[in-house]
Amino acid sequence: MATYAVISVGGKQYRVREGERLLVDRLPYDEGKTFHPELLLLAGEGDPKLGDSELKGQQVTAKVAAHVLGKKVLIGKHRRRTGYRRRRGHRSRLSQIEIQSIGRQQARSTGKKTETAKGEAKKDEPKATRTRARSTAKSKETES
Repeated sequence: MATYAVISVGGKQYRVREGERLLVDRLPYDEGKTFHPELLLLAGEGDPKLGDSELKGQQVTAKVAAHVLGKKVLIGKHRRRTGYRRRRGHRSRLSQIEIQSIGRQQARSTGKKTETAKGEAKKDEPKATRTRARSTAKSKETES
């Protein structure tokens, strides 16, 4: 029996397996970004794990594959003998997610990004002094 999990995304619960794609309400993440939905239950191998104490150290990793629109839903209202007719509709904004992994949390790398000396010097210097330095250099050129 394969491992599955029950996750909570957008106030709804979904039963998922690794590699599965599903449509959920629009998420605030960009396409291609990964996130970790709330894990409620982990089962499939042995006894199911339920609750914060048993699920500590476990997580589900999901990737936002695309932001899509749902099927068009048309709603019609009608009241007989009055000429009252209304027709409205909408398309739900959805996100398609792909479950990448279910299980233990992955250790985070501690590698720090290094910046060039040029980039550091510009960031340390306040913006106002940089613009003043440029303006004084231009004024010196125009004087001579």
